[in-house]
Amino acid sequence: MDPFKYQVLARRYRPRTFSEVVGQEAIVTTLRNAIRFERIANAYLFCGSRGVGKTTLARLFAKALNCTMRSSDIESCGQCPSCLEIASGQSLDVIEIDGASNRGIDDIRQINETVGYAPSSGRFKIYIIDEVHMLTKEAFNALLKTLEEPPAQAKFFFATTEPHKVLPTILSRCQRFDLNRITLAQITSKLEQIASELQRPIDAEALHLIASFSDGSLRDAESLLDQIFCFTEGPVSKDAVRQTLGLLPEDLFFALDQAFSESAIVFAFDLIEQLFQTGKDLAHFFEQLIEHYRLIAIAKISGEKGLSLPVELANRYLQSAKLYTSPQALYLLEYLLQAETVFHKSLAPRVFLESTLLHIIRSKNRIPVEVLLRRLSELEQALLSKQPPQAVEPPPAPTEPEPELPGPQEPIPPSPSMTYRAPLGFVNLDSASGQGEEIKPLVLKEAPLQNAQRPGHYDTLIRFAAVELEGNFKT
Repeated sequence: MDPFKYQVLARRYRPRTFSEVVGQEAIVTTLRNAIRFERIANAYLFCGSRGVGKTTLARLFAKALNCTMRSSDIESCGQCPSCLEIASGQSLDVIEIDGASNRGIDDIRQINETVGYAPSSGRFKIYIIDEVHMLTKEAFNALLKTLEEPPAQAKFFFATTEPHKVLPTILSRCQRFDLNRITLAQITSKLEQIASELQRPIDAEALHLIASFSDGSLRDAESLLDQIFCFTEGPVSKDAVRQTLGLLPEDLFFALDQAFSESAIVFAFDLIEQLFQTGKDLAHFFEQLIEHYRLIAIAKISGEKGLSLPVELANRYLQSAKLYTSPQALYLLEYLLQAETVFHKSLAPRVFLESTLLHIIRSKNRIPVEVLLRRLSELEQALLSKQPPQAVEPPPAPTEPEPELPGPQEPIPPSPSMTYRAPLGFVNLDSASGQGEEIKPLVLKEAPLQNAQRPGHYDTLIRFAAVELEGNFKT
């Protein structure tokens, strides 16, 4: 193979017809009907994330508009001079402009001066401006009048990843199409088709890893597949993909689940030490950790139907999900999402990761706030529904005679004993001597205490909450 003629997979398998476009069926149908019913707008804006087909759709639309031998299902023939010129990038009627390099008012003024010229061979003169959001405000304003009332044979196709940066006056003059991210199943199917055509065997889990790592971008997935084919000559396994992408084996994350169930906090230090010894990217590890607990939460709540994974891997997640409760899985996912923003600003990432894993493992004995509130409410209701406590019988009268007091003295009227709640039980205070004596055992009288003498149930609730927050009780 001539190395100068090699084409990367992203360019080699770029769609050449509308039917080859992946994941944008609604937009393709709209563009086909616009050609079929002769309802071509002045300008179109294609928005979306990277690698989803914005520029590709603009080129296919331009080819279909200028094709002289269009099929009945509105597909360009790919054989006429117009199609061949557009495919090779040599067409004088379809002009592609990089908005990042030609962003000034002088570049737009040049377009305004040439837009009135008739197309050389095709039906329309089409301007495709990629990354149109990079144009300056002055350049946008210079384009406004031409965009609103262009010559009948002139059309404008814009592509951008950041439509919020395009002026509203430009947006109002365009038909806007928001392209979706390519789904995991669609990317996996496309990669499997490419590997089959190239006769390169590849595991289903390896395809899933590549599709997951591409983050909805088909172009990124094809570029990764090209890179992995260069890494190995034989069949592509999931281990080869992980080694190429610098990802950790999933066994480590399932081992973390086991350490969580056993409260083995030493595993946190062992895992981070292994990361540093192998030189793995800590940011990638954190992303994998979040993805792992996202799948755990899905498996816990939705079961097998919520997991878009190969069968073997899905079964492993279903088994690991049994080690967590639903509140624990949701709490850990939320905790990791909040910790990720702090991780990127941390001056000691190793210590931060160790503390994060320690928190995950120790959270097994954590009592959720809703459970604590429910227990407090149940205890309060139980205390309110009980019979009020009865007074404690005062101790028997002393056997020794009391010493006589000098001078006349009026008899002291008897008063009921006062009781209050102490940490070790009820204590009786004699009103005459003021000395306290613990009553063991307690002897209850028939007469109930007044409201002021009853032990407060809120005191008991606070004590119970304090014990719960210390983590001494387990759910």
